[in-house]
Amino acid sequence: MLRALGNALTFRLWQAARPLALVLLALPAAAENLEVAAARIWPSEEYTRVTLESPSPLQYRIFGLKDPERLVLDLEEVEVSAALRDLIEKVGANDPHVAGVRIGRFKPGVVRLVFDLKKEIRPQAFRLAPIGDYGHRLVLDLYPTEAHDPLLAFLDSLDAERAALAGTSGASEPEEAAPRAPERPARTFKKKPAPRFIIIAIDPGHGGEDPGALGRGGTYEKDVTLAIARKLKRRIDQEPNMRSVLVRDGDYFIPLRTRVEKARRVRADLFVSIHADAFVRPHARGSSVFALSERGATSEAARWLAKTENDADLIGGVNLDVPDPYLKQTLLDLSQTASINDSLKLGRAVLDELGNVNTLHKPQVEQAGFAVLKAPDIPSILIETAFISNPQEERKLRNRAYQEKFAEAIFVGIKRYLAKNPPLARDKLVLNP
Repeated sequence: MLRALGNALTFRLWQAARPLALVLLALPAAAENLEVAAARIWPSEEYTRVTLESPSPLQYRIFGLKDPERLVLDLEEVEVSAALRDLIEKVGANDPHVAGVRIGRFKPGVVRLVFDLKKEIRPQAFRLAPIGDYGHRLVLDLYPTEAHDPLLAFLDSLDAERAALAGTSGASEPEEAAPRAPERPARTFKKKPAPRFIIIAIDPGHGGEDPGALGRGGTYEKDVTLAIARKLKRRIDQEPNMRSVLVRDGDYFIPLRTRVEKARRVRADLFVSIHADAFVRPHARGSSVFALSERGATSEAARWLAKTENDADLIGGVNLDVPDPYLKQTLLDLSQTASINDSLKLGRAVLDELGNVNTLHKPQVEQAGFAVLKAPDIPSILIETAFISNPQEERKLRNRAYQEKFAEAIFVGIKRYLAKNPPLARDKLVLNP
């Protein structure tokens, strides 16, 4: 009897508590907001890139505001982390597009970033899946609506220089004196032919979000390649009949296809891409030169390196929703074979000169499917100056004197090639891919 009464009382107590238990079970667990682990900004005249890195994909919305120009980025279910707040201090006064950024909680569940702009911009936003050392990334690219075009400026300066040298501003040479009749005292003038500048496109590998290889001493490949490229440019521009243009002249990312496009837009006669090799074992050493191959790589190492370099687009961050208008024509252009043959000649001349500065990793020019070498009408080579993964060679790459030696060797190799293979006459109009 007592046991029955006890069981009945227990049942009634459970019944009374049951609605409360059900309510408690129905309540959702408190969601943990996502934390931005890193925030980076890469300013350049061409565009400014903002990258937000997180352990899982960020949900976002962007829109613009006028008077003054602003861009708003709303992040859903995100904490205002220290890394996110650090973005405020990372906006430099020299940023051509962003004056500053303000960050705060706009409403429950939404963190708002307001970018104060210096000019009207055209934004692109996209997400990147994890790769290498990076987690999920949200990329915000801010392009000016009136695009800065350093290549057009280069062509304008080149035309002005050609005009001055040709004497079109009044410095023309008079024709040889001839007997003149009194009634026709005026002399006629003839113009000097405009000089044929040889244009070299110099491509410093990597940049911005894509650091390239990292040496054991903390040296970034992207910094070494830019340093050597600038020295090579100065050397080339000292020649009276040669001029050069840097495809990248700062620490920012450029997609591989855009590097090719830039070289074609300036009607480059040659394309030289500068890199610093890396391998899993630190004893690998030496300089290498590569040309494009349409029939596969000449070695497993060349195939591996080409894949590594081609992955730069994935690491640096390419918006895959933007179509590539150059890819089909570039791969199918019938002039590709002739360009590869000239690339091999150029590569041989440069490789021989690099052998006077550093050990050669391979005694011949190798070939593989490097995306950056696919300009069908420009002889193109990719130079691995040294192994940044080798501590001894890393020290050379950091040394300014050695950087000068590498630049001089590349320059002499280019001169040797041009002495035997002078470029053909060029159409005055820009070659459109």
